[in-house]
Amino acid sequence: RPGGWMARAEPPAATFERRVLRNAAEHHYLRVRLELPDGGARPSVAQFKQLVVSALRELHGEVGAALPVDVLTYEEKTLSAILRVISSGLIKLWSALTLVGFFQNRRCAFRVLQTSPFLLALSGNSRELVL
Repeated sequence: RPGGWMARAEPPAATFERRVLRNAAEHHYLRVRLELPDGGARPSVAQFKQLVVSALRELHGEVGAALPVDVLTYEEKTLSAILRVISSGLIKLWSALTLVGFFQNRRCAFRVLQTSPFLLALSGNSRELVL
């Protein structure tokens, strides 16, 4: 080319592709609290886990009881826990916990305080922030 100019190649046209990821997370995490009337024994971590498994069995049968649920943290003082479940089992677990009514012949109730596909999201709650 005259003048020493080099031919410039045109950059490729930009292409955009929209991707929607549904249920991309392998697990979901739930922060739950067991509400019990005052007095009486508080469940140990093993009893807490057994209560969760029996709730799943009662509502969803043996298939529900086989759902892999992990108790990641449990505070016996506050009866609070963080549970991990595979994402496809979130609704089964949540519905089973909602229908729990008794622990050792005492009235009780599970409260689901937070749920997220990200464990880090449960590490802090702005509603409990003390300034």
